[in-house]
Amino acid sequence: MRLGVLALQGAFVEHEQMLDKLGVSSFEIRQSVDLNKSFDGLIIPGGESTVMGKLLVELNLFEPLKEQIENGLPVFGTCAGLLLLAKSIENDNRLHFATMDIKAVRNAYGRQLGSFYAEENFAECGKIPMTFIRAPYISEVSGNAEVLARVKGKIVAARHNKQLVTAFHPELNDDLSVHKYFIKIVSGEI
Repeated sequence: MRLGVLALQGAFVEHEQMLDKLGVSSFEIRQSVDLNKSFDGLIIPGGESTVMGKLLVELNLFEPLKEQIENGLPVFGTCAGLLLLAKSIENDNRLHFATMDIKAVRNAYGRQLGSFYAEENFAECGKIPMTFIRAPYISEVSGNAEVLARVKGKIVAARHNKQLVTAFHPELNDDLSVHKYFIKIVSGEI
């Protein structure tokens, strides 16, 4: 198994480190030529969704990646990655891949000072650490999307077929549960 990690901006190195701990091969996607490499899944890290969206288009990565996601490529988006995958964003009219049946709220917890840490249940993994930095949340799921975690009554993780999103940054803690969960999606175990 080999995963591509979108490395335009944001916390991509931390995701690569988590994959290394799990013994999963990864490489960075920085330009369109990187899409010629074989990969089984994609991680879109946290960062700034507006900047990432702009760079995806400028570097000719947007259309090929959108097509691959629509054709079933497993994808895991954290924070900004959640916004890039959401079909709608309540407080932002810019849409990007728009492949996941969720409605998100951008910067839902405020600016940097609104960042926080929580421990809550995630899917069948039990309680895990969750670090939120200028995080969105999911206000609505529809279609085949399912809720995987809530914090303070807000949806902070969801899955839609082979797409997984978290409003928090699992790559910033030592717990490997969310990355293991994504590996199971990629391998077809769940």
